[in-house]
Amino acid sequence: MALALLRRRWLKSTPAAAAGLALPLPAGAGAVAREVVDPMGSPLAAADVTVTALDTHRVAARGTTDPYGYFLAALPPGRYSLLISAQGLRPHRETIETGPGTPAATERVWLQPAEALQLPTPGTWLFDPPHTAIRFIAKHVGMAHVHGRFERFEGGIRIAPDMTDSRVHVRIDASSITTGNSTRDNHLRSADFLDVERFPHIDFTSARFAYRGGSKWTLQGSLTMHGVSRSVALDTTYLGTVNGGYGQELRCAALATAELHREDYTLNWRSMLARGIAVVGPTVQLELDVQAMYRTHDTPTPPE
Repeated sequence: MALALLRRRWLKSTPAAAAGLALPLPAGAGAVAREVVDPMGSPLAAADVTVTALDTHRVAARGTTDPYGYFLAALPPGRYSLLISAQGLRPHRETIETGPGTPAATERVWLQPAEALQLPTPGTWLFDPPHTAIRFIAKHVGMAHVHGRFERFEGGIRIAPDMTDSRVHVRIDASSITTGNSTRDNHLRSADFLDVERFPHIDFTSARFAYRGGSKWTLQGSLTMHGVSRSVALDTTYLGTVNGGYGQELRCAALATAELHREDYTLNWRSMLARGIAVVGPTVQLELDVQAMYRTHDTPTPPE
């Protein structure tokens, strides 16, 4: 779990800062510490930082840098993907590994000016499930947050010559929801919540892309869940296009987030509380961490 520990500028000149953490860690925990600076070497405040566990695709820590450009989080031992981004600058991504009691050497990350990212080639791009994650975070009523994900989904992007005319469709198998607790997962699949027997799929279909500057877009569309459709807007960061993967496929990547209100989809949490059912709160933070591969001639098209 992330600790909201922010380091002050005077720590830069201390021996402890050069060696790593100057603050105690929970027993058995490791840590990650980064100093983020802009292209001129000045501290970069309010840069977004996301740390994701590579084995479960769950977000382990999320926050922003402090006024002096520092981010520090305690983490369980494991391997993680670290993503740092700021408006108008090129995102930084790296893989880190923590062990029990591992000190966090404060490494400096220079974010460089964002180049005009090459937009994906017009055509069909299909989600790559092993490198794509659909996650959510919900407030457990009266307690901590519940982290979960959907394990089965399909989808794709039809890139138009004019990017604003492009389209996205995602279909999620509602029964594939998992939060790490089988009793809770079965309840979420039941008629009290997703009612997966009657509504086996959750669908998102985009209407338009709206450019917000830099690498930021808003993806507007309709989300259908529990038999109800509502308009949603996904705040999307485009991470670029690369040749990657075992077959050196052409890939594009993006990170999209949205806040959903369960009552919009007739998932009435107040009536559940009245019946003594307390599983998750009224709002859910949804995150799509997507990699998509350019479609070859023999690849099926994404669902409409």
